[in-house]
Amino acid sequence: MDNKIIKMPKVELHLHLDGAVSINLLEKFSGYSSSEIEKMVVSHNDLQLSDYLEHFNFVNKYLQTKENLYLASLNLGKKLLSENVIYAEVRFAPVDHTKEGLTLDKVVESVISGLKDSGLKNNLILCMRRGESLSYNKQVIDIANRYLGNGVVAVDLVGDEEHFPFKDYEYLFKLCKYAAIPTTIHAGETNKRDIKDVISYTKRIGHGIKIFDDNELIELVKKNNILLEVCPNSNIDTKNILNYDVHPIRKLYQEGVMVCINTDNPVISDISLTEEYLNLMKYLNFTYDDFVKMNINAINGAFLSDNEKQELINIIEKKDF
Repeated sequence: MDNKIIKMPKVELHLHLDGAVSINLLEKFSGYSSSEIEKMVVSHNDLQLSDYLEHFNFVNKYLQTKENLYLASLNLGKKLLSENVIYAEVRFAPVDHTKEGLTLDKVVESVISGLKDSGLKNNLILCMRRGESLSYNKQVIDIANRYLGNGVVAVDLVGDEEHFPFKDYEYLFKLCKYAAIPTTIHAGETNKRDIKDVISYTKRIGHGIKIFDDNELIELVKKNNILLEVCPNSNIDTKNILNYDVHPIRKLYQEGVMVCINTDNPVISDISLTEEYLNLMKYLNFTYDDFVKMNINAINGAFLSDNEKQELINIIEKKDF
């Protein structure tokens, strides 16, 4: 393995908490063996995105207490630090963790506390869901507004974009804009239908890879300085891309689209951020300097102050780490 890549400082902007709970912790939470958990959680034979999303159902059953949410967050923060991640934005759908009586405040505070105690510089993104009710999603905006600037920095929209177009949720993003809540939006993972619509509401798109064969959309994304949060291995697991050899991140990068590298769901996809970098080196000939540039893209697109961004860029550009 390339030691320089392993040691380099990294930024992770697209990471789902419930897709990152370690097998060991799930074993402790559930009582199932690690081999049983792996069969239920890790993506092996999924045929499409909706199959991939099924893995979260098992995990979320065990993220319904303050203690488990805290431990999952603490463990994730420590894991990221072990990979030399210097900043992460962790996202999750807080309403999914209220099924056994936890209030949304307790859910959010537990995750903030666990990540803080890990020592990782981080912030939270709270997720609304495609396919859920207005009342479900409005709760996410309300709790994000309460914690904005105190551990929470943005709102996202996740879920099955194939069957639930962004237009059905546009009203919610008008609310976010009115409340000055920053947003990132999952789009362009399975199709490019929503790309033009979401650009009015965000400077970041989760995935966005399906624009690769559409020059008009590529130019639109570039013109609007949109950052694509690309998650290569996840795209392969969901069968949106065949393999690394043909992943469009290389074309998008060469076309001048701002991209950054992320894991999405490291446990479900059985991938680490370092392994993503090494795979992109191996199959698409990305270099160390390319990774520096993409990390700077991530920092410039992060929901941070200008001073915080400059501090992180200084770390990324340092050569003697």
